[in-house]
Formats: sequence, C-alpha cells, structure tokens
Amino acid sequence: MSTPSETVAAARDAFNSGVTKSYAFRLKQIKSLLKLVEENKEILTEAIIKDVRKPKFEAVIFEVNYVANDLRNIIFNLEEWMQPQKPDKPLTFIMDTVIIQPEPYGVALIIGAWNYPVQLCLAPLSGAIAAGNTVVLKPSEIAPNTAKVLAELLPKYLDSKCYHVVNGGIPETTELLEQRFDYIFYTGNCNVGKIIHRAASKYLTPVTLELGGKSPVYIDSTADLDLTAARVLFGRFANAGQSCIAPDYILCSKEIATKFIEACKRCMTKWYGENIKESPDYGRIVNRNHFQRIVKLLEGSKIAVGGKHDIDDLYIEPTILQEVKPTDPVMQEEIFGPILPIVNIDNAGNAIDFINDREKPLALYIFSNDKTIHDLFLKNTSSGNMLINDTMMHFSCETIPFGGVGNSGMGGYHGKFSFDTFSHMKGTLIKKLDKVGEYLNAARYPPFSEGKMNFVVNATKKRPSIPGLRYFSTFVIFGLGVASALISKCMLKCIENRKNE
Repeated sequence: MSTPSETVAAARDAFNSGVTKSYAFRLKQIKSLLKLVEENKEILTEAIIKDVRKPKFEAVIFEVNYVANDLRNIIFNLEEWMQPQKPDKPLTFIMDTVIIQPEPYGVALIIGAWNYPVQLCLAPLSGAIAAGNTVVLKPSEIAPNTAKVLAELLPKYLDSKCYHVVNGGIPETTELLEQRFDYIFYTGNCNVGKIIHRAASKYLTPVTLELGGKSPVYIDSTADLDLTAARVLFGRFANAGQSCIAPDYILCSKEIATKFIEACKRCMTKWYGENIKESPDYGRIVNRNHFQRIVKLLEGSKIAVGGKHDIDDLYIEPTILQEVKPTDPVMQEEIFGPILPIVNIDNAGNAIDFINDREKPLALYIFSNDKTIHDLFLKNTSSGNMLINDTMMHFSCETIPFGGVGNSGMGGYHGKFSFDTFSHMKGTLIKKLDKVGEYLNAARYPPFSEGKMNFVVNATKKRPSIPGLRYFSTFVIFGLGVASALISKCMLKCIENRKNE
C-alpha cells in the first residue's frame, strides 16, 4: 500500500503528463463515474444506511440520485464550461483579444464528511475531474462502509493514476495535510476547518471550506404555520438533524411559538405516527459519542415536544424546546441532531440584531409573506445562503453557489460553480505585433514628455460604457473589409478603363 506522500507524488506525475486537460479525457472520466453510480446504486445505498442509519429514501434522493444528476449536468455542459470566456473590453484594448481561460489547479485533496458520505465525496470529486485536476480523495472514517466501497469501486471505473482514495483516520489525514496540494476542499466542522486552513497556508494552497454553524429561522405573523412547520421540520429532522444546513433554532414571538408548536405536533404525528421510534422514515444518530453530546444539550431545557432517547438504539426523539435563552447550552454550539430550540423575540429588527451578534451562519431561513421583511433580512444580514419560506432546498439548486461565509466557511460549489471552484480563471490579453498598434502604444516609452503623459491620461480615462462597444472591433474589421473590397473594385475598373483607351 502506498504512503500518502507516494500517492500525492503519483497524482502529481499524472497531472504533469497533461492527460487530464483534454475535453475527451474529462468527459470519459465523468461518464465512467456516472456509470459507477448507476451500476452500484444499491451497494452505495446499503453502505450509506449501514453507516448513518438514515431512511432509504434519504440515502437515494439526497445522495445517490443527487450525485447522478450532478454528473449528468456536467456531461451536458462541460464542453461549454471549458471554453474561454470573453469579457467586455476597455476602450484601450478594443483592438486586442481579452479572454479568461479556465485551467486546472493541479493536484486536489478532497476530504469528505460522514453525514452524507457519498454525496460529499463524489460531488466535489466530479467538479475537480471536470476542471481537469488529479485528485486524492479522503472519505470520512466515521462512515467506514462507504469509505471501503469508494476505495474498491473508484479504481475500477476511473483512471487509477489520476484519482486516488486514501482511507484511515486522523493520522492518515494529518500525513496527507503535510503534503503539498494545489487545492484543498474540506467538508466538516469549523474546528477541523481551522486545522485544514493552517495546513494549507504552509504552501499558500487555496481552499474551499464547507463548514456549518447555527442556521437561524425567523417566523413572522404572516406565515402559514402549518406549511412553515412542515418545511422547518423537514430540514431539522431529515437525517436525524445531522445536516450542516439544518435549521438550528427558531426566532419568533411567544404567540407565534405557541401556535407553531401545535402545528409541529400535528405534522410529526402525520409523518411518523404515534410511535416515532418504530417509524421506518426516521433516522438515528451516527455513534455513541455524538449521541451523548446531543443529549447533554437537553439538560435544563423546557421540552415542548419529544425528548425521549435510547442510547442502545442511538435514537433521539424529534424534540422541540421552548423559551430557550441565548445563554442555554443548546445555543452555544451547532446542534447537529434532532433538537429544535425556540428563542422568543419581539420583531424582525430584534431577530436581525440577534443573528448579527453571532457568527455568520451557513444558511438563513425566513418564513414570511411580507416582501419588506424579505428585503430587510437580505440587506441587513450576512450568511452563506438565504432561503425564504423553505429550508435546505437551496442545496439542490445548481444555478446558485452553495457555501459559507466567515465562520461557516469559504468558497462555494454545485453545478458550474463546482467547475469554477476547481479552476484557476487565467486572465489573458492577446495583442498583435503590428505597426499601427505599436504607433498607438508608443506613448508609454521614454523619452517621456508632458504631451505623452496627457495623451495616456486621456486615453485611459474611464468613461461610461457605450452600448455595442464590445462589438466595435468587429464592426471596424467588417468596415475595413468592405472598404478594401470597394477600393479593389475601383482599381480594377480604372485599369479596365485605361485598357479601353
């Protein structure tokens, strides 16, 4: 078995060979990865369920099917994404060619997370492959069945010289982080994210950190509370609350809280029946350590709904806490479990102050039918993403970037943003070696004079954009072509007239 340093060296040799840069190679690997998912969906699903004990529906829809669609999207759009972008040109460069060329960083390290062990490994991997990188993938050791399956399957479908899987725990991850990478992508908690960031700084390696935090939910009096309850509980109790973008706490008035709790009770009975523990549609906590940490957060809290738990089954009943104080233990860290605290506030302004007094969340959820309230939160809060009148669904919208800000992370991905994340956007200016262009640029050369200086100042002065200016050079070239044709025609006519004389 190769050491981490040998694995990284092999990945770098493969990248330096240039094999990953062509469209044909990238497309072939993406199609092979899709084939892996389609041919092994039952194996992947079973591994997820063994590791995380989530319902099959969630394992398929949130992970296996999500990755398959992500790969299909890349297949449909990769050729277009790889094309150089042609931005608008300043007047100074109107006769030149200006492009932005996406190019791969090189060797990327992707460190996955246990709560969505297939999706959070293969979705970033697909973006890195599409962008032309070689990859070292480190699945989470807390999801050992999935990690084993990925280590077995990936070499059978992907180029084993370019894409590597390293399994293991903290020692293996630590040794990997001592190596030099060209990009690091990490999904997990903030404390480990800081370790990743420090390790990356040794080589000034760019990073994407998808972290977590306490994502708040604000509910006002205009919201339909039955619909709100269903959408909030969907986000809180999916995967037994073990999602980085799960709604972490509620901000609302006491009056709304009372009605919201009753709506939640009705919703939970409809979903799970009278005995939630026996429901096949409700998951479990990943291990005993996480179970004990979550249960400890309940100490001293006023439980409105739920609260039962069984360590032997790693079961924690969906739980809602009321009249929670900002100083309570449950408000001091990300919950990452099926507990939903309600903090009473008087109005939207108080809610905004409460949110802004804390670290920036990965997601912010607003439930209101008042557009002025929407705008108030949009303009006066900062979060990785914002979702109005639902929870978590923004994750599946591939046309917006998903990611954090501040304590909740840095960088974003999904859809084309995954391709962009793993691509260096190389700005390129192409000028011609011609006499006319050189005459216009000669003012920059010594000997300098007041006249030259004034010419350069006026030539480079920023002015309002002129509609159609980006097509100016095309019009000029077209005009020169027409003029050349007319001149040629006139000259031929003159020659013909002289012959007739």
